[in-house]
Amino acid sequence: MYSFQDDYSEGAHPAILNTLLETNLTQRVGYGEDSYTREAQELIRQAIHRPQAPVFFLSGGTQANLTVIAHLLQSYEAVISTDLSHIYGHETGAIEAIGHRIIPVTSTDGKLGPQDVLKVLEANQMRPHTVIPRLVYISQSTELGTIYTRKELQELKACCESHDLILYLDGARLGVALTASDADLNLEDIAQYTDVFYIGATKNGALCGEAVVFARESLGENFDLVLKQRGALLSKGSILGIQFTELFRAGLYWELAKHANHVAQILAKGIADAGYSFVARPQTNQLFPIFPQSVVNQLRSKYLFHIWQEIEGQGQIVRFVCSWATPLDQVQELIADLKSFH
Repeated sequence: MYSFQDDYSEGAHPAILNTLLETNLTQRVGYGEDSYTREAQELIRQAIHRPQAPVFFLSGGTQANLTVIAHLLQSYEAVISTDLSHIYGHETGAIEAIGHRIIPVTSTDGKLGPQDVLKVLEANQMRPHTVIPRLVYISQSTELGTIYTRKELQELKACCESHDLILYLDGARLGVALTASDADLNLEDIAQYTDVFYIGATKNGALCGEAVVFARESLGENFDLVLKQRGALLSKGSILGIQFTELFRAGLYWELAKHANHVAQILAKGIADAGYSFVARPQTNQLFPIFPQSVVNQLRSKYLFHIWQEIEGQGQIVRFVCSWATPLDQVQELIADLKSFH
């Protein structure tokens, strides 16, 4: 059984493991005050051309989301997101558990636009009886593998600025989003057109780790206190710093993301050539083809993947995810199997 369930089934890239092993017996200062973490922070600041940007390392995406939102919002303030967002459907109510309402907007492509934000603002004007929408949450890439264009992100940022909203970008899969064949944004652009974002490494070759970056520097004030209070400050923080240093020192982060996209697009072409359609246009390493139930049953004998949704009369939407370590021959085998089902 080969798994196409996610992009974090493998451990970590050998270069990261080797560096962790080489530095294993080196004594280091704790809580992210070590030289490796300082180097990783500097590498990220250089990449976004923000020499003073606060950068913090956390272990996972849900932890990053709830810690950032807990830090940024007052108890009566709420989050705007799509109904497909990770915080809304896949974090066990983590944001609600810290006292903030999520106001969902229906989306067919996983993306949020200025018109969606304005509708939410209009519907929450009955002060003091309604919450105050304060933070706009988006993902790049989205839960459907789609990506925001430069124009879309610029327009969303302008909308947020004109209504005093914070734009927060979940970058769990930021690597594949920025290395997609039709991407027109880079990391520096992300810092320019958001207020806060994070760079995901858990799903791009690291054992674990996300780098939270406060592009609007003032928002990062006292985040270290919230980090500690929420149990997100690792005593062995250098473990995260070492991984990000290895990923960003010579471009490994982008190489791994490009590989995930490359094999995914080969798979997408193979699926299309076999006569199947997609619920969302394949752009990154997440693919959502629609298969008849008979095909799903045959695939299950050899592969692991997620059933996303059933479509009455058409079959099921499934999710295939390729990772930084997915072998090309395994993708080709899956394509051959699909073609043999006819």
